[in-house]
Amino acid sequence: MTPITWIGSLSSEMPVSENVLSPDRTAGETLAGEVAVDPATGRPAGRPQALVLLLSSCLAVLGAVLLAPVLPSIQRAFAGTPGVEALTPIVLTAPALVIGLTAMVAGRIVDRVGRKRLLVSSLVVYAVVGTAPLWLPSLELIIASRVLLGLTEAAIMTCCTTLLADYFHGSKREKYFGLQVVFTTVAATFFFGIGGALGAADWRTPFWLYAVSLPLAAAAAKLIWQPAPQAQAAARTGKLEPLPWRRVGAPVAVSLLGGLVFYVLIVQLSFVLDGIGVESTATIGAASAVASLGTAVGGLLFGRLAQRGPAVLVPLAFALSGVGILGLGVATSVPAVIAAAVVTGVGNGLLLPSLLTWALGSLAFEQRGRGTGVWTSAFFVGQFFCPLLVLALTGAIGGLGSALTVLGALSVAAAVGVRLGRPEPVAAH
Repeated sequence: MTPITWIGSLSSEMPVSENVLSPDRTAGETLAGEVAVDPATGRPAGRPQALVLLLSSCLAVLGAVLLAPVLPSIQRAFAGTPGVEALTPIVLTAPALVIGLTAMVAGRIVDRVGRKRLLVSSLVVYAVVGTAPLWLPSLELIIASRVLLGLTEAAIMTCCTTLLADYFHGSKREKYFGLQVVFTTVAATFFFGIGGALGAADWRTPFWLYAVSLPLAAAAAKLIWQPAPQAQAAARTGKLEPLPWRRVGAPVAVSLLGGLVFYVLIVQLSFVLDGIGVESTATIGAASAVASLGTAVGGLLFGRLAQRGPAVLVPLAFALSGVGILGLGVATSVPAVIAAAVVTGVGNGLLLPSLLTWALGSLAFEQRGRGTGVWTSAFFVGQFFCPLLVLALTGAIGGLGSALTVLGALSVAAAVGVRLGRPEPVAAH
């Protein structure tokens, strides 16, 4: 069953019963079963809302991987620009860094202004700044547009994840968090391929794909509704309820390490294969696709295992990723590398939704946007520092294999530490 078919089947599983309010839920949040209800129509959230949010979540991946195949062409096109060798990679990495630095601010805006308004406006601006390099004349201006793109991505990601947590609760929320990983993983593989195909004609051509956010903006304007409008109206004028840092501090701190671990496979797999003598781009691409499949499998498994809670799933995810990274560090053949990559991918697929559920599970509606923003910032900052840490370890202890062994051991140690800490079960919000 494909993810989209699976989403469609959920509509028959969503009972429309009397609106129930749990004791710890904001007064503005009414539920029909495990889904929130549109206060204007009385209809429960379902497949249309989920698809808009899951597809919009893929836009950050579009910003991260679409241009990778055309970076050499961009560098040649601006060969006369001082420092072009250092500036060109920033075209790819700037959005991720901006997400890490600004998602917390986006989360505060989400709680203050509202989810739908920020999501729709960000999707429109995303298309404008995303396609801007089609006519920008200099590398510096292109980088500036990529910084602005990162701002919109921070808002889109925060809104989408917050709305998934608003609309769906209990096992439904856990399934959709897992599917968010599946969608973004499949999208990464697709966007990497289409970026290379479009870039074969001209390096500017892939930038047209950023216009895909416009139909998503139209769909969001029609299908997405603002949950808990009374609570949202109060948040615009009143003082925001503070985040419960005693509850979210630990998952956010662990997520910083989680982002680092998650990104190891994405960044280093091709270098590992190159280190054992693999020069064929087809082989490297196939290995990356198989690893992505492992991540998608991990995301799907999360929905089935989520009831075991963060005390089990977060250590399990770190352990699988760590064992896989250790395997990458010592592998000397292509089959061994692919096997280790699959194990790492499955761990990564479990890791992201497990950390997200742990961080957001105890937050009320009025806190959820900021909680999502803080978590997103931590995870993306960890991703940003991943290649820098690998580079530092490679130089300090002699070789990529040794660096990966250290990071794999660190991930396993994190699994042990989280397990001993025994995270509290996620409250039903």
